[in-house]
Amino acid sequence: PYHNYFFLLDLQHIPQDERVSMSLKGDLYFANVEENDSRSDYCCFAAFPRLRTIVQKMPMTLKVSRSNFIKERKPKLLIPPESAGSSSSVTVIKGGVLLLECIAEGLPTPHLSWVKVTGNLPKDEPETENFGKILKIDQVTAADEGTYQCTASNPMGRAKHEFHVHVEEPPRWIKEPKGGVYSVGTNLVLLCEAIGNPEPTIQWKLNGMPIDSRTFRGRISAREISLTNLQLQDSAVYQCEASNKHGTILASANVNVLNIAPLILTSDGENYATVVGYSAFLHCEIFASPAADIRWTKDDSIQPLSTLRYELNKNGTLEIKETKKEDSGSYACWAANSVGKRAITANLDIRDATKLVVTPKNPRVLKSHSILLKCQSEYDSHLKHSFKLSWRKDGDELPVNSTQDGRIVLNRDTLFISSVTLEDQGVYTCVASTSLDSVTAESQLVVLDVPDPPEDLRLSENQNRSVRLSWKAGASHNSPINEWIIEFEENRWEPGRWQELTQAPGNDTTVLLSLAPYVNYQFRVVSVNAVGRSQPSKPSLRYATPPAAPDKNPENIRVEASEPNEMVMKWEPLKPVERNGPGLEYKVSWRQRGVEADWNEETVKKHSLTLRNTPTFVPYEIKVQAVNNLGSGPEPNITIGYSGEDIPDAAPSGVSVDIVNSTLVKVFWFGIPRDRVRGHLRGYKVSWWKTKSMLDGKRHHPEKHFLTFVGDRNYGMIPGLEPFSEFRLTVLAYNGKGDGPESSPVVFETPEGVPEQPRFLRILNFDKDSVTLSWGLPKKANGHLTGYILQYQIINETHEIGPLNDVSVTNRSTLSWRLSGLSSSTKYKFYVKACTVKGCGKPVTEEGLTMAQGSK
Repeated sequence: PYHNYFFLLDLQHIPQDERVSMSLKGDLYFANVEENDSRSDYCCFAAFPRLRTIVQKMPMTLKVSRSNFIKERKPKLLIPPESAGSSSSVTVIKGGVLLLECIAEGLPTPHLSWVKVTGNLPKDEPETENFGKILKIDQVTAADEGTYQCTASNPMGRAKHEFHVHVEEPPRWIKEPKGGVYSVGTNLVLLCEAIGNPEPTIQWKLNGMPIDSRTFRGRISAREISLTNLQLQDSAVYQCEASNKHGTILASANVNVLNIAPLILTSDGENYATVVGYSAFLHCEIFASPAADIRWTKDDSIQPLSTLRYELNKNGTLEIKETKKEDSGSYACWAANSVGKRAITANLDIRDATKLVVTPKNPRVLKSHSILLKCQSEYDSHLKHSFKLSWRKDGDELPVNSTQDGRIVLNRDTLFISSVTLEDQGVYTCVASTSLDSVTAESQLVVLDVPDPPEDLRLSENQNRSVRLSWKAGASHNSPINEWIIEFEENRWEPGRWQELTQAPGNDTTVLLSLAPYVNYQFRVVSVNAVGRSQPSKPSLRYATPPAAPDKNPENIRVEASEPNEMVMKWEPLKPVERNGPGLEYKVSWRQRGVEADWNEETVKKHSLTLRNTPTFVPYEIKVQAVNNLGSGPEPNITIGYSGEDIPDAAPSGVSVDIVNSTLVKVFWFGIPRDRVRGHLRGYKVSWWKTKSMLDGKRHHPEKHFLTFVGDRNYGMIPGLEPFSEFRLTVLAYNGKGDGPESSPVVFETPEGVPEQPRFLRILNFDKDSVTLSWGLPKKANGHLTGYILQYQIINETHEIGPLNDVSVTNRSTLSWRLSGLSSSTKYKFYVKACTVKGCGKPVTEEGLTMAQGSK
C-alpha cells in the first residue's frame, strides 16, 4: 500500500481550508481558483511506508487567467462525483473506522455539513475533519448503521449526497461445543452457534476432517451434533467452524467414552473433626464410567445413612448437619457401577463448641472514667494449642500492643480503657478461634457525658416585656436532657455577669421569657442531663426592652440602731433589672405615730436617710416609694420604726432573795416601766459579790460575778455560791444601747454546807491487831466542824471488799486515832471524812495495809 501527498516542490505544505483541500486519495481540489493559485511547482509524492520509500512525480503547473466577469455559481460535488448519483453504499467492519468524504466546488466557497438521516443515534452533527469535508467515527458499532447525508451550501444553492452505511462483523461464538468424559451407552449432544454479518456458515469436522453426513452415525445439523448409545470408538475431537467473508473461527470438543470401575481419589482412613452444632464434611471423590452409585454407612451398620441431617452432594461428599457428640465414629463410602465397586473409610471426631461471654454486657460509662471488659471462654481441651483470642472495635481488629498514649490495654482476655473518651463508644467484640470453630461475643460500650451546648438561638414574638427564645439541642451523649437553664446578661449595670432567668423542661426547645423594662438583654442556654451541665451556648442577639415606671418599691425597710435623738432609715435598693428606666430615686415619707397628721417627705438617690433631733425611742410610720423618669412605683406599705435608743434610766425595784441551799439562791425583782426602758428591752443582769465568811468573820475583797437573763422576766437562779457566807446582790435592766442603773444592794447569807475532803490520811504505826491513823483539816469547812468519821474494811486477795465499819470521833479538834481489834495477817483499807451539822463531806482514803503477825 502507498499514500499520495501534494506538496510544493521545496516540500512546503500547501495551506488547506474550506476552499483548498486534499482528498483521502491524495488528489488536490479547489472549490474555486484565485490568481495567487497560479504556480508551476505543484508536486505529487507517493509514499510506500513498508519500503520506507517516497517517489516524486513531475511538477505540475496551474495557470489562472484573470476574467473581467466572475460568475457566482451554486455548489457541485466533486467527491463523490455527480456520476455516482445522489446516494452510495459504504460497508465498514464493526470496531473499525468509518470515513465518509464530500468535496464540493462553487463560488462563493461552499460550506459542508453532515447529518444522520436514519438509524438509532439522534440527528445531530457528528465529528468531522478536514474543514468538515470528512465525517469520522472510531470504534464503529451496529448502532452506527444508517443513512448519513452531506450538504454543500452557499448563497447560490446547495448540493447533497447520501451514504447508506452498513456495519458488518466477523463471526463470534454464542455457544461453543463442550467435550467431556462419557460412559458407554450414554447419549451426546454438542451445540454450536455463532453470529456475524453476513451470517456465518457452520461446518462440523471430526478429528480435523469435514463430516460426511451420509456416513456419520449420529444426527448432524448446522447448530448441533447428537449421538445415542455411545461406544468406545465414538471417542474423538469434534470441531465446529464458523466463517463469513470477514473471517473464520474454530472450536474443539474432546469426547472421551470410557468403561472403567470406580476409582476413589480421596485417601482411605482420613481423619476429620468438627465441633458440636457445626456441619461435618466427609469427602469421597470418585472417577467412574459409567457413573457410580455412592452410599455412606456408619460404624458396623450396612444401612446407608438417610435422615434429614445427612446430605450426599454430587461429588460424593457426605455433609452431616448440626453435629452432635454421638456423630463421632467410623464411616465408610461405597462406590459401585456395572464394571466394579470400591470403598474407603473415614474417622470423625466431634469436639465441644467454643463458648464466649463478655462482661459487663453493654456498660454505660461516664466520660474520663475507666472500664474493664473481660472475655470468659470455654473450649475443648483437644483444641487448646490452636485456641486464639482477639478483640475488635466496630468490626476493626484492635492491635495487641496498647495504643500510643497507653489508654487502651489488651491483655489476652481483658480489655482495659482508662480515661474513656466519646470516640471509645462502639461495639467491642471478643473473637475466639480454634482450628475447628470461630465464635464471637460482643458488648456495646455507651459513653455518657454532659450534653453539647445548645445551638442556633433565635428570638421571635418580640413584645415590650417578653420575647420567645428558641434553640436546637446539642448531642445529649446518651443521657437525656432533663432541663434547660436560660441565663441572661445585660450591659448597662453589670456587663459580663450572667444570671439565671428561668428554667424549662428537657422536652422543650422554646420558652416565652418574661422581661423587665429598660434592660439590654442577651441570652444563653445551658442543657442539663444526669451527668451534669453543658457548656453555655453562644449568646443570642441583644434585645433591648423600652423603659417604664417602677413595678415595685424597695423591701426590708428598717430603722437601725443610732444615737439618741436620731433615726436612720434604711432599705434594700432595687436591683438593676428592677429599675425599669433612667433616673431612679426613692421618695421617703415619715410621721410620728399618733402625733403628726401630715407626712414629711424627702427624695434621695441613695438607700438610707438620717433624721436628726427626734425624740428618744418613739414610733414612726415610714413609707419608701421608687420613682424614675417615667413615673412612680405602686403605693408603698407603711412600716413602723423607732427613733434612737438611750440606756434605761430606772433600776428594777423589789429585789429579794430566796435561799434554795448552801450554794444556790433564787432572785426576784420587779421589771422597770416600759417608758423607762428608752429602747427595746433586751433583758436583766444580776451581779453579786462575797462580803465575809460566817465561819471566821473575815471580810473579803469584793470580786464581782454576774449572770444575764434575756427577755422580759422577773426572776433568776444563781448557782455555785460558797456556803456559810455573806453576799450582796444588785439587778439592772439593759437594752440595745447599754446597761441601766443598778438596784440598791440586797444582803443575804448562805447556810452551812458539808465540809470538803480532809487534806490527807496517813498511817503512823501498826501491829498485828491495831493501827494509828492521822489526818489533816479540810481545805474548806463550809460550817462549824462537829467531828470526823473513820471507816475501814477488809480487802481479800480477789479484791472483794468487805462491809464498811464506822468509828465516830466527836471531838472536832482531834486529828489522830488508834483503831484496835483488827485481825492479824489481813489487808485493810481506811477512810476519814469531816462533818458539820449539815452532814459529812467526801472521804479521803489510804490504800490497803496488811496487818503484821507480830508487833513491829
